[in-house]
Amino acid sequence: MTVDVVVIGHVTLDQTPRGLRPGGAAYYAAVTAHRQGLRVGVLTSFGPDFPREALPRGIEVVTVPSTRTTTFRIDPGRLAEGRRVRELAILGRATDLEAAALPDEWRDVALGVLCPIAGEVDPALAAAFPDTSMAVLPQGWMRQRGAGGVVSPQPWEDADLVLPHVQALVVSLEDIEPFQKEALEWFQHVPVGALTRGPRGATLFVNGDQYGVEPDVAVEQDETGAGDVFATAFLIAYNRDGNPWDAAAVAACCAAASVEGEGVAAIPDRAALEARLAAYRRRQVG
Repeated sequence: MTVDVVVIGHVTLDQTPRGLRPGGAAYYAAVTAHRQGLRVGVLTSFGPDFPREALPRGIEVVTVPSTRTTTFRIDPGRLAEGRRVRELAILGRATDLEAAALPDEWRDVALGVLCPIAGEVDPALAAAFPDTSMAVLPQGWMRQRGAGGVVSPQPWEDADLVLPHVQALVVSLEDIEPFQKEALEWFQHVPVGALTRGPRGATLFVNGDQYGVEPDVAVEQDETGAGDVFATAFLIAYNRDGNPWDAAAVAACCAAASVEGEGVAAIPDRAALEARLAAYRRRQVG
């Protein structure tokens, strides 16, 4: 199948207070792109316990064989300074994803999303797409696994290898908090990017300059995956219209919609997103 966007990263099984469900940045990114009407390809790895039917029909999936699925335990944690501090633990991990597994016909795709969640994506994959507009969510390259699988932050060691191939970089404040000064330098090396701040909106970077992005109004039920939704919606909108400020507004609305349901249930389709964006813009003018 010819695809419009390729998403690379592990889909996961997430143990949450609401029960076991599919997850992972690649899962949220792929569903977001699919609901925006794009033809989606996913390079991932999972075991026989992952519910393949969780990925919508029409998404082409290339899997690297694995005996197990990457599994997280997600503790929603506590509120601190207006945001929730989660604790993550990696309980199992699928096979690494390397360039050799990438179908040749996907290398000239229009859009790409690299979204590791457990260091599984080979940084060399960023160079495997010479003509692709690439978004990167490096969260999984900034995680180390400690006792009991508990995840703690670590610096992104391969940033210099990846950033020259990136159009859009999206990170969360939670991911970079221990090394903000170093992380903010990354945005000087990419055309556009965003630092997401949960319910407090985001900071948009355009050629290194910073601009505030107001959050959309949302009744939050589940924040999981909101940053992945934001990044994917931003990439799509930016490459459609070429306006980073408008793309950031689209992304804010898409992410806000996504938190109003559990898992991927509330990620909007294009019509619903356009209606939400229109209401958001009316509030901004008012």
